[in-house]
Amino acid sequence: MKGKFDIDVVADSTITKRRVQRATMPDYAKMKKPDVKLVILGDMNVGKTSLLHRYTERKFKDTISTVGGAFFLKQWGPYNISIWDTAGREQFHGLGSLYCRGAAAVILTYDVTNWQSLAELEDRFLSLTDTANSDCIFAIVGNKADLTDPRALVEEESEEEKEVVPQLSSSPTGPPKFRKQVLREDAMAFYSRILRYKLLDEATSLPAESMCFETSAKTGYNVDLLFETLFNMVLPSILKKESQSCSPTVDLEECREVKRTKAGCCT
Repeated sequence: MKGKFDIDVVADSTITKRRVQRATMPDYAKMKKPDVKLVILGDMNVGKTSLLHRYTERKFKDTISTVGGAFFLKQWGPYNISIWDTAGREQFHGLGSLYCRGAAAVILTYDVTNWQSLAELEDRFLSLTDTANSDCIFAIVGNKADLTDPRALVEEESEEEKEVVPQLSSSPTGPPKFRKQVLREDAMAFYSRILRYKLLDEATSLPAESMCFETSAKTGYNVDLLFETLFNMVLPSILKKESQSCSPTVDLEECREVKRTKAGCCT
């Protein structure tokens, strides 16, 4: 699984310089245009950048607050998916609607130990998604689950690591480090309010049970599940975009070639 979803490109929207993550990566100038866009929104210090590092680099990294925004280009099968990591600071709030423009999926991230971080999603960030696609998919993600849930304390390993060094299953015990302020039911209720805000029918929309996640960027708990679930969900959006680009239009170059052939036959 790790080899299938290797990261391709990382770029910072506030810096013109682009840097390559792997030596074997193809030339940036030859990279295809992203087929679809995902955006991560949320208040500062909820772990948005750490989630991306955990998924793309398979490890946890201490990060500084994102300035402006940055995008990661991922190859999912034959498709290229750009994932935009946005700043949670108040001074960069106005850029959010720009990053959300044309997004096929939005990940609204909060800290399970901080109720205010969930409230900020509804007060500050939800309106930024007005520029996303009309069929945009919304995922509600509570990060830092390792601080409140013993199940999230075990660090997840790649399939290759599991094959090389078999591990005995263990169930960590002990009291949580912090009190959980945002329950899963709170996130599901927020998801229902998003559907009402978007004037979507709950009966025909994706169920809240499948769109609310609790993750840990530190241990990797549910991180792969989050991104790979969304990648599968946006495939119809990619196919729809491809079908619209294949509209019945006249290829002028092809017509010119036909005319030249006919002219050559008549001479």
